[in-house]
Amino acid sequence: MSISPTAEGFRAAFRRPSLTLAEISWRWTAGATAGALCLFGLFEYLDTLPVTNGELLFLRTRHPYLVGEAIAHILRGSLNRAVLTGMVAAWMLACLWIVVASLGRIATVRGLLDYFRAGVADKGLAGGTVNDVQKSVAGEVPANSVHETAVSAKIRPLRALARLNFLRVAVALAAMLGFVGASILAGFASPDSDPQPGVAFFLFLPLAALVCFLWWALNWLLSLAGMFAVRDGQDAPSAVAAAVTLCRERTGAVFAVSSWMGLAHVVAFVGASVVVSIPMGFAAVAPWRLVLVGMMLVTLVYFALADWLYMARLAGYVCIVEMPEEMPVTLPPPLSARPNGPAQIESRPIESGPIATGPVAIAIDRDERILSDVPLPTKTS
Repeated sequence: MSISPTAEGFRAAFRRPSLTLAEISWRWTAGATAGALCLFGLFEYLDTLPVTNGELLFLRTRHPYLVGEAIAHILRGSLNRAVLTGMVAAWMLACLWIVVASLGRIATVRGLLDYFRAGVADKGLAGGTVNDVQKSVAGEVPANSVHETAVSAKIRPLRALARLNFLRVAVALAAMLGFVGASILAGFASPDSDPQPGVAFFLFLPLAALVCFLWWALNWLLSLAGMFAVRDGQDAPSAVAAAVTLCRERTGAVFAVSSWMGLAHVVAFVGASVVVSIPMGFAAVAPWRLVLVGMMLVTLVYFALADWLYMARLAGYVCIVEMPEEMPVTLPPPLSARPNGPAQIESRPIESGPIATGPVAIAIDRDERILSDVPLPTKTS
């Protein structure tokens, strides 16, 4: 029986909503902390800015030039402290995210491992890894030992996950510096002596797209490696190597899960964008507070749906590494013996692709004359 990791990922997300709640908890906790820190920090910074009567007069004129000069004069001398404070706050938030993301990933991946190793009872899918399934069907180990997860309790993946998440933060910082470098390189095409902003813009677009692609690819690979750090207790380099090996050996399955989940995410984003435009259409007739609350509710629903899709994608990846491409199928022996003698059962392994799915019982009647060791009598003319 063929297995669809994408369908199993959606099914796991439906059947285990607690895993999605755990994902939402740690993500929204980090996000709410960062948002509150930035909001209150901005208010505190604005309260410390001195505003003279002359600057206030320039602001009340609402003339763009005068307003710009007033703002520049207000921020003069204190912007450096604000930038330094923002850098320290960003570093502390990155440390918070590394710890919270590591703990959250341990909880979600272990929950998915328990789910797939226990098996899906409705479809009769055997749990455990491929080797466990083969040994269980072959009778080498008891069936109940397939679902044992005592090894997962001994591993300590927190350090490896912290290193992987630190690399993800470093990759994000490198992407920001890459955007700055792309803008500098594109600026060479538009010097002050001969400004050509159109050429600079079209040169900046492919460089920015390349930076975005590299950041996305590295971030996705490091995120996938976290699954192996929890599952096998590997360190960060070994987990990255295992993720690369999975992508090389099961390219089709990994690509299918990523593509379908990405398509679902795009559909959810487009739907949320359409829905959020509804309260914006009532901005002219409805109170602005009501419009703001409606937009915030739609945004939160979209974020929750995005986290659910992420959990379904992670479940699809766990299904790929925990379950074979095809489940072992055992043919039942005949109910009664054949008239010319008892049927004998011979077992032989059947391979499907690169993974052997286990032995399959084949009913063979040894009394058939075509299988007999006695040579057939020759006909004489």
